[in-house]
Amino acid sequence: MAAPFSLLVLCWTFRLSCTASTPEWFHNISTNLFNLSGDIMLGGLFPINLLTSNLSQRREPDNISCESINEHGLGLALVMKYAVDEVNANQILLPGIKLGYEIYDTCRQSAVVVKPTISFLTAKSNRVLSAECNYTDYETSISAVIGPYTSEMVSVIGKLMGFFLMPQISFGATSDKFSDKLLYPSFFRTVPSDKWQVEAIVLLLNEFQWNWVAVVGSEEEYGQRGVQEFSKIASNKSVCVAYQGLIPVYTDPQPAIKTIIDNIKATNVGVVVVFSLADPAEAFFKEVIRRNVTGVWIGSTSWTIHNRVTSLPDMQTIGTIIGFTDRLQTLDLLTAYTKELFLKLSEQSASSSPPPSKSGNPSNPCPQCWNLSPANISLVTQPVLQRTAFSVYAAIYSVAQALHNLLGCNSTACEWGPQTKIYPWKLLESLRNTSVDINGTHLVFDDDGNPNIGYNLVEWVWPDTNIEFVNVGSFYKQLDINKTRFSWHTPNSEVPQSTCSAQCGDGQVRRVKGFHSCCFDCIDCLPGTYQANMEDIQCTPCPSGQWSLNRSTSCTEPTFDVLYWDTAEALEMMLAGVLLLACQGAAGAVFLKHRGTLLVKASGGPQSFVALLSLMGACLSLLLFLGQPGDVVCRLQLPLTSISQTVALSIITSISLQIFYVSEFPKTAASHLHVLRGPGSWLFVLVCCTVQGGICVWFVKEGPSLSEYRATMKINFVRSFLACPVLPLAGLAVMQGFNSAMALLSFMCTFMAVKPLHQYNLARDITFSSLIYCVIWVTFIPIYIGLDDKNRSIVHVCFTLASNLGLVAAYYFPKCYLLLRKPELNTAEHFCTFLEGVPPTPAQEEPQTKTESEH
Repeated sequence: MAAPFSLLVLCWTFRLSCTASTPEWFHNISTNLFNLSGDIMLGGLFPINLLTSNLSQRREPDNISCESINEHGLGLALVMKYAVDEVNANQILLPGIKLGYEIYDTCRQSAVVVKPTISFLTAKSNRVLSAECNYTDYETSISAVIGPYTSEMVSVIGKLMGFFLMPQISFGATSDKFSDKLLYPSFFRTVPSDKWQVEAIVLLLNEFQWNWVAVVGSEEEYGQRGVQEFSKIASNKSVCVAYQGLIPVYTDPQPAIKTIIDNIKATNVGVVVVFSLADPAEAFFKEVIRRNVTGVWIGSTSWTIHNRVTSLPDMQTIGTIIGFTDRLQTLDLLTAYTKELFLKLSEQSASSSPPPSKSGNPSNPCPQCWNLSPANISLVTQPVLQRTAFSVYAAIYSVAQALHNLLGCNSTACEWGPQTKIYPWKLLESLRNTSVDINGTHLVFDDDGNPNIGYNLVEWVWPDTNIEFVNVGSFYKQLDINKTRFSWHTPNSEVPQSTCSAQCGDGQVRRVKGFHSCCFDCIDCLPGTYQANMEDIQCTPCPSGQWSLNRSTSCTEPTFDVLYWDTAEALEMMLAGVLLLACQGAAGAVFLKHRGTLLVKASGGPQSFVALLSLMGACLSLLLFLGQPGDVVCRLQLPLTSISQTVALSIITSISLQIFYVSEFPKTAASHLHVLRGPGSWLFVLVCCTVQGGICVWFVKEGPSLSEYRATMKINFVRSFLACPVLPLAGLAVMQGFNSAMALLSFMCTFMAVKPLHQYNLARDITFSSLIYCVIWVTFIPIYIGLDDKNRSIVHVCFTLASNLGLVAAYYFPKCYLLLRKPELNTAEHFCTFLEGVPPTPAQEEPQTKTESEH
């Protein structure tokens, strides 16, 4: 008797110390843990015990043994009792009405959970479940069900509850399939759906650019659905699942776990997502620790803070552990309430004998609970229960609020009487439209029965020997993380890498190898294509009018260069042009000074000045090749240059024809020479210029303007030289060919001409000048064809200057030399043949021949 008496004294002392800080109603709570009578009854399904029998040897329906206490499930059942007692004590939501409850054990077995479910569906009047044609006026003995905890259990009873439209609020079943209101019309939950958890996990992977991961789940409803949802969403977010495995729940998991770890190591992943219940996760991580596998482990809500896993020794050796927990409040009075309850139980057990224990009695799922005392307070103080208790608490308050709305309650009374019936389908309708404020949290269900609750992201850290959970982020519709709070297991605390292939560089696309889109080779984008997005597997062609270089990430409008006045090429060409103009001007000045002499008359007289001026004009027209081109400039470039040379060449050709006529037709030359040298010569020049002008007009009309050329230009460059279009190319050939034809005609007329005895050989100057001109432009053809636009312009200017220099040097310079250095030869005797048409005689040729032989 001494021991019970001491315990009573201890309990009374403890109660006195706590009275000042606890609500008054704590002193009136019932010690009935699993059954409480009331006006409106709620059913509770909790995993209070663990399976202790072998299901494979089950031969009778009741041959199931669940006798090992599951502390977490028992703690959650105590939370339901606390919430119901608080609602009854405060009388705010349901004044004048007492809530009752019946709490049963699910043992996490489908064969166990069905029995209490059937009892919930019995008629309130006689506790019998009968077959009815119409269940509209059927009042069940239980008005709403709280639980069960796991998705596996909900999948067993959810459709049956849905048939009766009985409100069912789970505090732990997170499988997204229960959001289907066609299959589960009466299902609600106070924890987020796994769909959002999977979405949060994938966003976390993307945040750290982990795209090569493995996923492991428990082989039951929760784990299988989680793995499936993760694989589906991950593939849409550019995350590759290198391997996925399932941990058996109802058979020995060890062989499967060893295979899973072998495959994780073989795939060389750095991140593993574990979507499992706590028990399979415990077995899995034991083997991970034993085999010293390290990496980043991302946990689901079911095991992230569960003591079955957190208490494993050496967990800090396997790397970084990150997990999601439901973002719920803690219940400040739960611990104090439970202490008060356990004190009452201690008093009761000290003063009475234990009730008879009957194995498998559903009305008393925990016979051992008769011995509960304040020493067992850890049932509700463990972190895993502290973080999950609110979901049970919120479920009770949601039902209470729905009853409040259904019964039209106010602060003092409800529309309640002896004949009032609570039909499940009516309560369900009220629950669908219910929102409730619970300790500052506004809870509301969406159309799928899901709450407006998100997740906390926590990381496991060991500042000393004890584990701590550090909040590093949260998720509700979007992921928010604080990267500075992460502690990585890698050297220098760098973010671990988990990719199949290294990230491609700018301007590269991925060529997938194998079955996974995250395993790829990087291929350079060729010119004319670009990398539009980081995940592209093909280069995107540039739009019309744009181009790109090798390994580009965008296309650009082309940039054009021109022969600007200050470039080296332009300065060199202008210097050459100035020097040539100086030479031409000097020759013109000499001819002008001696314009009345016979040599100038024999060289063409006024026409020699016209030819010289046209050559100077040809030099000046080359300035059109410099600077920014335009439509007008491009129309004038080649025609001005060509027709300027045509004037000079036509004059030289006219003189060549005169020499030919004098040499080949000496008898008639004297009588017609004045006509040929006068009007005939000018007419010939006019005809040649007219023909060349017609060619130029045709060339300008047939060819495109610069604007038209640019509009139709095929863009296959980023930077290029812009020159006036030489189109059609045949036009340039005809224009230059006409000039070359005149030069060739001049050469043929003078090459074989007889040299007059003791006279100036005018034919020789024309022969050399025309030959030089022809050679230059024949050489021009192959060089010009093989060059780009910029060099074509430069070469055309250079060859034009060279041909002009050839004409001036061969035709004018010898005559200037004679005028300046040997003026005594500028007499009638030296030019009579070409001026008067008098041919040389054979007698006159012999002395010349003799003189030459003597020399």
